[in-house]
Amino acid sequence: MPEKTKKKAKDGAPRSFGILYPLAAGLLLLVTLVIWFILQRSEPTIPPIRPAAPAVEQPQRPARPAESTASLVDEGQCQGCHTQQFEDWQGSHHHLAMQEARDDTVLGDFNEQSFKEGSETTRFFRKDDGFWVNTPGPDGKPADFRVAYTFGVAPLQQYLLELPGGRLQALSVAWDVEKQRWFHLYPGQNVDFKDEMHWSKPQQNANFMCIECHTTGFKRNFDAASGTYASHWQSLGVGCQACHGPASGHLQWAAKPDGDAKRGFDFSLNQADNLVQAENCGRCHARRSPLGDGFAAHKRLMDDYLPSPLTQALYELDGKIKDEVFEWGSFTQSKMFAKGVRCSDCHNPHSGELKAPGNGVCLQCHTPAGQIARPGIDGQGLQAKHYDSPEHHRHQPGQPGSQCIDCHMPGKFYMGNDFRHDHGFTLPNPARALELGTPDACLGCHQDSASDKIVEQFQAWYGAGEEGAHPRYDESLWLIRGGQPGASRALFLQLEAQDLPAIRRATLLAELPVYPSERALNLAIRDLKHDDPLVRRAAAEAVSALLPPQRRVALLGPLLDDPVRAVRLAAAHALLGLPDEALGQHRASWAQAIDEYEQTQKKLADRAEANLNLAMLYQAQGRSALVEPALRDAVRRDSDFLPAVVTLAQWLDGNFRGQEARQLLEDTLARHPESAFLHHANGLAMVRRGEREAGIRELGEAARLAPDDARFGYVHAIALHDSGDVQGAIGQLEHLLERQPNNREARLALIDYCRETGQIQKVQILQAELERMNPDDPALRQAQ
Repeated sequence: MPEKTKKKAKDGAPRSFGILYPLAAGLLLLVTLVIWFILQRSEPTIPPIRPAAPAVEQPQRPARPAESTASLVDEGQCQGCHTQQFEDWQGSHHHLAMQEARDDTVLGDFNEQSFKEGSETTRFFRKDDGFWVNTPGPDGKPADFRVAYTFGVAPLQQYLLELPGGRLQALSVAWDVEKQRWFHLYPGQNVDFKDEMHWSKPQQNANFMCIECHTTGFKRNFDAASGTYASHWQSLGVGCQACHGPASGHLQWAAKPDGDAKRGFDFSLNQADNLVQAENCGRCHARRSPLGDGFAAHKRLMDDYLPSPLTQALYELDGKIKDEVFEWGSFTQSKMFAKGVRCSDCHNPHSGELKAPGNGVCLQCHTPAGQIARPGIDGQGLQAKHYDSPEHHRHQPGQPGSQCIDCHMPGKFYMGNDFRHDHGFTLPNPARALELGTPDACLGCHQDSASDKIVEQFQAWYGAGEEGAHPRYDESLWLIRGGQPGASRALFLQLEAQDLPAIRRATLLAELPVYPSERALNLAIRDLKHDDPLVRRAAAEAVSALLPPQRRVALLGPLLDDPVRAVRLAAAHALLGLPDEALGQHRASWAQAIDEYEQTQKKLADRAEANLNLAMLYQAQGRSALVEPALRDAVRRDSDFLPAVVTLAQWLDGNFRGQEARQLLEDTLARHPESAFLHHANGLAMVRRGEREAGIRELGEAARLAPDDARFGYVHAIALHDSGDVQGAIGQLEHLLERQPNNREARLALIDYCRETGQIQKVQILQAELERMNPDDPALRQAQ
């Protein structure tokens, strides 16, 4: 299985593996209050959005799956009955995903080889019959570290080094198996011991980040009191029980077989539909955040993980892979998935290899006869054509472009040399790609040719492309995220479509708060009862953003008893802070769900994000004595996790310990002088202390350092306005809207400031633009 790359997180932003609700909700609770109270702004009096239906009739959903009583067994017993499956698995990427470092497993050259990247030199050598690395450690001083385990076998191999406290850290210098050389995973980034991406930092901690997907039956076993790991696994590598679940019941069944279709397992994977298979594989082959320590194979994916929707940072507008997201996200939005295709229809699930060489795997269904590979795949609309021919792909057989994957599964390199194919099975269209700024197979392959010539040739062969009954997802998302005329209409039409893939629906629901209206709210309310938990969770978040807390209870209360944990936690978090009497009949369910939320964070106590979440929870519940210890734990787990540092400083300042808070911010800024997030926090603190002029300079520095982060520019504009520099505020907001035309908050503030200065024509232009984007925006009714 491919190893995970640890990308640098955007300054101050929630990390991609952040825990369920980490900062976005928690940090907002504290930071937003600081912004509004310090700068003495009141919330705009926008007429309330009211749903057409006051409550949601929840469908009958399956009960929560029972806890398994099965236990893990020695997988050596599987070979006796499942000889072929064992032979397929033997030597596979799953089998060799993680191994003890031995002569027969280590592929890299440890014969006194040195590698230099930036300011750090790493030396690879042998000692005491083991494999060792001399490299700068956590303190920046070179030291010897033993290689405990290998990670992967091709096209690269990484190595896990031992640190005190049971920590296993992933070295960022890896071995290129194909070119037989050492290389750095972050070339040119000058990653040293001060950088959060250094191999010794929490971002590279394999106990949390990696090992679960390279072993079977893994438990982190982190002890919060001592800050140490006692991690354990049933077996190295991805074995039988990693996918099928604990096999003790299966062994009992095998000793005395009966008519049990599941054969003693908690579920039957070989008879599973494409949803169950995709979620089973998605536990590792998805960009997701854990909700605990380990998983239960028979439960839904979102009982144990929170998969990412198609965010702007991770996916292209058309849904193609952008950052390292693995396969689940692209596959579940594909037509193949919609037609019932399973992972095992293309891949041998035990070897991981394709079921047929070359184009053969696609030709199982895409044949001149139009026959499908197996019952269960919807063949309606499948054209009976000879696809494996120059008449279709327009390239010479055996040459690039003649393979189905070349055009329909373009990919990218991750981790330096690991090429991953997009699993969306999309159709190339260079003209549309040029218009939307998305990648395209034709343009990517023929980079030495003029784009207009490629478009011309493509359209001569395949036409301009058919228009469907509904607007295209990618074109709609281009309008929505670009704040273009017709944006809200495009958003609503997409969400009203019945055949929209769940992951795309969840992605679009997250855009609703930018285009508020009664129609937007009702679409979110409707999807609270969607079949897919990813959609229900996204709908709950949209409702939370569109309604004040008191009006969420009737809508979100039923989700507190949702059968899927991630949905329950979302509903519980959305109702946090309400008095018991406001919860009414949902009081007991909320108490149970918010306790589940707290326990989830405690299971992730090795992460700074989880401890920050706990601090936010304790603050909202009035458990003030627990807030600071949780914040201290967050900083202790990762001193470079700046949201925790900033929140701790704000907490200290709010508790009459201003000098301590000031020193904390200054010390952290000295370590991270280019952090926009820290300059922003420091500016707010200065304004609160009455150092308005210096504070505004700091807020401006934050906006300069991170011009694409709207919150910094927006707050700087407010500060400029409130200090009397209205024209400066207007200029800042105009600059912000040039970058992000759909930034409603900045637009409304700019309208207010232009009206204040008598620039009525600008007001009319800004309102007209808003009306073209979202004609039902409540702010437009207020202005009339």
